[in-house]
Amino acid sequence: MKINKKIIEELTKYLKEFDLSEILYAEGTTQVKVSRQINVNTSNIVPSEVKAKKTVVEENGTHVTSPIVGTAYLAPEPGGKKFVEVGQKVKKGQTIMIVEAMKTMNHVPSTQEGIISKILVKDGQAVEFGQPLISIK
Repeated sequence: MKINKKIIEELTKYLKEFDLSEILYAEGTTQVKVSRQINVNTSNIVPSEVKAKKTVVEENGTHVTSPIVGTAYLAPEPGGKKFVEVGQKVKKGQTIMIVEAMKTMNHVPSTQEGIISKILVKDGQAVEFGQPLISIK
């Protein structure tokens, strides 16, 4: 099978132009899927009630909140080893869980170094944008 690089380049251009995370192109029996990871800075669009909740709960530690609406997973695969456990030391940027949205697995990084004091969601639980997931001291 010969890969048409021009189609891939054009699809990549569309990803950026329309701020998409994934695009699928099909012609006859040929399908081309191009995707990218989008890092969204949501600090400026957090609803005020979420900010208020975050401030209150930070008295008992810093909470890592969900960046999107989706399903939280504590391990990379069913029955697999959990990303973190209570009492475990974590580094800033370390993956602490996955939030799946529309079949896209979004790794949630730790926002600071510290020790996991509480896991606030269950594996497979639906989560909302801004919902606290884990408490770090």
